[in-house]
Amino acid sequence: MHTPLTIDDLKTHARKRVPKMFFEYADSGSWTESTYRANEEDFAKIKLRQRVMVDIAERSLASEMVGQAVSMPVALAPTGMAGMQYPDGEMLAAQAAEEFGVPFTLSTVSICSIEDVAEATEKPFWFQLYINRDRDFALNLIDRAKAASCSALVLTLDLQIMGQRHKDIRNGLSAPPRFTLDHIIQMARCPTWCFKMLGTHRRTFGNIVGHARGVNDLEALASWTSDTLDPTLSWEDIEWVKKHWGGKLILKGILDEEDARMAVRTGADAIVVSNHGGRQLDGAPSSISMLPRIVDTVGDKIEVHVDGGIRSGQDVLKALCLGATGTYVGRPFLYGLGAAGKRGVVQALEIIRRELDTTMALCGEQELRNLSLKNLINF
Repeated sequence: MHTPLTIDDLKTHARKRVPKMFFEYADSGSWTESTYRANEEDFAKIKLRQRVMVDIAERSLASEMVGQAVSMPVALAPTGMAGMQYPDGEMLAAQAAEEFGVPFTLSTVSICSIEDVAEATEKPFWFQLYINRDRDFALNLIDRAKAASCSALVLTLDLQIMGQRHKDIRNGLSAPPRFTLDHIIQMARCPTWCFKMLGTHRRTFGNIVGHARGVNDLEALASWTSDTLDPTLSWEDIEWVKKHWGGKLILKGILDEEDARMAVRTGADAIVVSNHGGRQLDGAPSSISMLPRIVDTVGDKIEVHVDGGIRSGQDVLKALCLGATGTYVGRPFLYGLGAAGKRGVVQALEIIRRELDTTMALCGEQELRNLSLKNLINF
């Protein structure tokens, strides 16, 4: 593989190396995918203000997210089934993030368990939680995250019901994959993936199987998954989480000013402006288009982070100019993971860091904290 220069280079390599059902799980949105596309396209509409003859010799990307020092304000987002992009994927991505000095967020629906990732790393990582009907299981996840010394809990708010994801349905997505003719053909086209996957025992949802009540095999897991989402969730449930967690709390899935105000009232430490990567409500606005409105509404009361559509260091810088204090990348690190495992995740982070640093310099700034609307044109 030639040295990748862009996140799109990693995406091209991952498409060749990862079975179609898993690549498309990472690289798709719900229904018509209009929101998924808008997440990326709306970044391109934001234009930067070029400055010259400014001292840019000493530059720093160092920052903080919820009080944690980071080498740049970019966290690896919680992504389901990363361990099916590459064997032991969550463990490798967490190690790459740790070495790079940025947060890694483990998904509830990861392949590697909380304990797997804790054993593979030395520094605290973040854990993403879904609250479902089985509150005992949610409490168990919180306790396990505390036992693993996770330094922040990211509570996802926008999955009370599953958006219709056509590609996943058509692909018959499952972990591990079913042995249908189509799945066998997909895997046969990715022999390196198959060979490496044989070297791990982690091929299903490590945080769920053997932990959720009655879920000890794939058939029970399928039944539990279809029944577990809780459409009755309300803001009062966040108090329950806060009481049991007791640490830094980030609320993910805010896309409306009123919801942002409600989130502030919970006493959370940060919110993430997010539409679940375009995988829930198709037709919703892009995350970056809503970011300025939400920053204007609550930016003086709570940290505002953003995810969705970030594919470069320039996108990170644009989000910071619009008032975000932190950003999350999901698909970029998954492309790197699928392309080359841990090395690919490091490459993805290096690409973003290099682009962020160069863009900041060409905008005439030395530190990220100085970025604002003044660095954009006609915004």
